[in-house]
Amino acid sequence: MTDGAVTETAGVLVAADKFKGSLTAVQVAERVTAGLRRVVPDVVVEALPVADGGDGTVAAAVAAGFERREVRVTGPLGEQLTAAFALRDGTAVVEMAEASGLQHLPEGVFAPLTATTYGSGELLRAALDAGARTIVFGVGGSATTDGGAGMLAALGARFLDAAGEPVGPGGGGLRDLATADLSAWTRVSPTWTSSSPATSTTR
Repeated sequence: MTDGAVTETAGVLVAADKFKGSLTAVQVAERVTAGLRRVVPDVVVEALPVADGGDGTVAAAVAAGFERREVRVTGPLGEQLTAAFALRDGTAVVEMAEASGLQHLPEGVFAPLTATTYGSGELLRAALDAGARTIVFGVGGSATTDGGAGMLAALGARFLDAAGEPVGPGGGGLRDLATADLSAWTRVSPTWTSSSPATSTTR
């Protein structure tokens, strides 16, 4: 750079996450790319949308070449909705926020004690049924506090109160939990990776 002018143009990598509440990661990358090319028309730009395990994780995987798969699942308040996961070569990217995220709650409505992750379990089941053998599971953006109990229930686990009856949905129902019956639980293996904005764990 000489006298404020660009004399040599290098390639630019735009690795953008979402601007929550305004733009998706893909949209951010598109707009940054457009801005760069407005200033330097011949600049070589590689756009790589990224995510932190919350909403937008599946979209980032699709932008990287995964196939988007849609399925009807149970939303956080028990309603039916369409959610997606991404699949490529036996690896699935599943996003909790797609089925059980804050984005599915009505504006200004929060239900931390009753919202369920059941739909996330249905997404995992759909990924397994589609042939996934490795699952990358992003757990950010959840609307629930049930600790994954609803998700496990969708995979066959049973959470019972002292009378042997199923506890209610959500974190609030867990106060009545007396027994967790995992005898019919679907074993999710061989490879299971869980990621959140703070941690990434392989089991």
